[in-house]
Amino acid sequence: MTDIPKSRVAFDGFVLDPADRQLSRGGTPVEINARYLDALALLVGERGKLVTKDRFLQQVWRGIPVTDEALTQCIRTLRRQLGDDAAAPRFIETVPKHGYRFIAAVRAADDESAASAIREAPADPRWRQVRTLGVAGTLGGGLAGAMGGLFYGFAGASQTAQPGMGAASVLIVLVCVTVVVALIGAAGVAFGICAATLATKRQWQWSVAGGAFGGLVVGAVVNLLGIDAFNLLLGSAPAGITGAPEGAVLGAAVGFGAGLARSGRVSVRRGVAFAALAGGVTGVAIPLLGGRLMGGSLALLADSFPGSRLSLDRIGSWFGEDGFGPTSQAVTGGLEGLLFAGCIVGAMLFAEQADRTRA
Repeated sequence: MTDIPKSRVAFDGFVLDPADRQLSRGGTPVEINARYLDALALLVGERGKLVTKDRFLQQVWRGIPVTDEALTQCIRTLRRQLGDDAAAPRFIETVPKHGYRFIAAVRAADDESAASAIREAPADPRWRQVRTLGVAGTLGGGLAGAMGGLFYGFAGASQTAQPGMGAASVLIVLVCVTVVVALIGAAGVAFGICAATLATKRQWQWSVAGGAFGGLVVGAVVNLLGIDAFNLLLGSAPAGITGAPEGAVLGAAVGFGAGLARSGRVSVRRGVAFAALAGGVTGVAIPLLGGRLMGGSLALLADSFPGSRLSLDRIGSWFGEDGFGPTSQAVTGGLEGLLFAGCIVGAMLFAEQADRTRA
């Protein structure tokens, strides 16, 4: 028989009440299904001791045949609700190939300890997931920016009027600029997606809305700061560089791809492919509808300042255009959208999958 606690017990910022069938954090109930609550009660009752997989199957599933994945999912969910980390556990420790052990200190939850639990309640673990996936998406966007910067950098460097260090400078500057802009844009979109789906169980509509809102805000801020910077430093600023509308549309495309990819209806690989496709189609559509992404904005800036050493005309020549024309903007916009959406969603899925496999 298991030593399931009969009265309320407290650990860290949580209170477990087996009789009332409830787990609470800081006085607020934690959503957890009945079977997973039984698993937690079993672990807490055997605190400090190994609980084997067979015991879980016998005393939690009560002999119902289930796969090992069912137990893995149970522990994974408990860790997520507790804000635990399999790599550095505070509550549930994995004993490879044998089972699990509850390692946190447990005490009787009298009035004083319950009040202490309220004061010591940990942050909602869902916010930890927002932070993890948001940072991953931001870094993925930075990777996309680096690849785009290399593409524009080599194209621009091949036309610079000065050899040697002049060409190298063009390459370095363009890579740095595109990486910074991509990081800022990706942060807005990725955190917007994660925050919007926080309380909505990942409905793809909210993922689209969150991505669009994040892209809108970041696009508007970057556009405003860019215009102010050009006016301050150069006395004028070109109208029409990428901004809020482009950010909102591209962010919505990334959100759509992320919502589909994270729905579990498709594999990770296909999810990334769908996200990249959505971003690529949107990237083509934006220039065709009169907007500009990074390539179009760079070409506009170069044309607006006669002393600029930057030229993307070589890209236009690949498509038979005299300069960086509509076809060049559409094709490079598609490439930008594909990389931006694919890298953001791919990084988020990779981080989410890594978090799951730790269980």
